[in-house]
Amino acid sequence: MITRFSISAFAAVVAAALVTGCTQPIDNSEELAAIQNQQKTILAKLDSMEKKIASAAKAAPAAKPRRTGPDPEKKYDLPVAHSDIKGAKNGPITIIEFSDYQCPFCSRAEPIIQQALDAYPTQARFVYKHFPLTSIHPNAMGASQAAVAAQKQGKFWEMHAKLFEHQRELQPEKLKAYAAELGLDVAKFEADMNSDEVKKAVQADMKLAQVAGVRGTPTIFVNGKLLRNRTIEGFKEVIEPILKGNG
Repeated sequence: MITRFSISAFAAVVAAALVTGCTQPIDNSEELAAIQNQQKTILAKLDSMEKKIASAAKAAPAAKPRRTGPDPEKKYDLPVAHSDIKGAKNGPITIIEFSDYQCPFCSRAEPIIQQALDAYPTQARFVYKHFPLTSIHPNAMGASQAAVAAQKQGKFWEMHAKLFEHQRELQPEKLKAYAAELGLDVAKFEADMNSDEVKKAVQADMKLAQVAGVRGTPTIFVNGKLLRNRTIEGFKEVIEPILKGNG
C-alpha cells in the first residue's frame, strides 16, 4: 500500500540522490542549476501523486460489514422434510423456527409463535427445526434427540412442550421420566434416542440451518424469509402481504 510516509520518504531519497550524485564534486553552476530544476520537477510530481491517492481514498466506498446471519433479503429453500407440522397442514404460510430446547430466548418465542398460529388458524403452519447450541448448552442435543424419539411414537409436540416447560432439567434421566409421563414406551424411546436414525434427523436440521446462515437461536423464517421483528406485529407485517399476493 502506498502511504503518505512512503511517498515522502521516496521523495527524500530522490532529492538526496540528485544532490549528492557521484563522489566527484560539481563545480559547474549551470549543471547544478539543472539538477536543482529536475529535483523541483520530481518533487512536484510526487506531491501531485500524493494528493490524488488521498482523494481516491476519501472517494472509496466504505467496506460493507461482514454478514453474521441469514440474508434478510433472500428467500431460502427450507423443506419441511421429516419435521412435524403444527397448525394448518397445507396452509400457504409456513413458519420455520431453528431452535434449542435449552435456550431461554427460544422458550420466550413459543407464545409468540402460538399467537401467530391463533391469528391465522387456517393459513399458517409451524415447523420446528433442531439447532442445539452444544458449545454452550450441554443438554440441548439430548433434548432434541428426545423430541425426535417421541415423534416416532406420535408425541412430538407433547414432548416439545414438556422440554420447554422443564428447560432447566434436561438431563438424560429427566428425559426418560418425561417419556414415562407422556405414556411412551420408555424402552423404545431410549433405543430410538440413541439410534443413528434419530441422530441423523437432528443433524439434517443443523445442516439446513448452516445452509441458511443461521448462527443463533431462535431464528425464524416465514415462507423462507427471515423474520426480523419477533413479535405478533412482526408476524402480521410479513404474513398479510403474502396473503394479499404481495409477498
